[in-house]
Amino acid sequence: MKLILAPMQGLADPIMRDVLTRVGGIDEAVTEFVRVTDTLLPARTFLRLCPELRAGGKTRGGAPVSVQLLGSEPGWLAENAVRAAALGAPAIDLNFGCPAPTVNRHRGGAVLLDEPELIHQIVKAVRDAVPAAVPVSAKMRLGYADTSRAFDCAHAIESAGAALLTVHARTKVEGYKPPAHWHWIARLREAVSLPVVANGEVWTVDDWRAIRAESGCDAVMVGRGLVADPGLAGQIRAAAQGVEGEPLAWPALLPWLEDFFALCRAEAEHYAVARLKQWLGQLKRRHPEADEFFACIRTLREAAAVADALAAARRER
Repeated sequence: MKLILAPMQGLADPIMRDVLTRVGGIDEAVTEFVRVTDTLLPARTFLRLCPELRAGGKTRGGAPVSVQLLGSEPGWLAENAVRAAALGAPAIDLNFGCPAPTVNRHRGGAVLLDEPELIHQIVKAVRDAVPAAVPVSAKMRLGYADTSRAFDCAHAIESAGAALLTVHARTKVEGYKPPAHWHWIARLREAVSLPVVANGEVWTVDDWRAIRAESGCDAVMVGRGLVADPGLAGQIRAAAQGVEGEPLAWPALLPWLEDFFALCRAEAEHYAVARLKQWLGQLKRRHPEADEFFACIRTLREAAAVADALAAARRER
């Protein structure tokens, strides 16, 4: 059984990865995408998006972090993959799943699912360029507007030499609207010989059990479900061992919120306030106390005042 923290642009940044993997239960993580156009990016770009490269490619919680690249130019993607590998990336992941309109308009992400031949060229160019010891994986959706080319894309990724395929069980047009079509992951898994990771709409332990049963995959990638419930990974880990895990209660979560806020504050004061409010907006799905706390700090703009509110909330609990 493997549990992977999904790449989520603007949400699973290095600080969020750091905190969530230290809460525990996550085996691996993937960076937000590194956008590649027609240039070899400087080392500082990779180190900014993946500071874990300075620590052997792992988070403080010990989870290896794959560097994800997004783009449509095979040669430039290959050159940037080589740079990421030279900087210590444990693995390279290629993004064929991002549904963002801006990204798609610039021939990145899920729009490439209509071009399986280009997907093959990209994966092969990267696989041929990076050292053999560095795995190359890819993440795809079921298609752009429909599923008509899902098998073509999966076969293109496999035949190009990828070591792993993650399938987000929705099309680009479906975005993140439920349901996710887990039975499609099973169909693709049966059609290829490389390992497949199941992804999409996992919010609870029961969802994790269901996606594994329906997809047949041992490895599951979870995104917003882990951000909304940082204790979910630990509960899944317990369930995998046949034990009923305890949910992470709000009092136990508050110190992690303080830690997260302090790390964000070290980057920028205003940024820290916005990021904490963003996370509270996600947490309220599983923790109603998050909505209550957000109401308390909604009008606050100064980081010092928010830090005081966090400390007071922890003392009260």
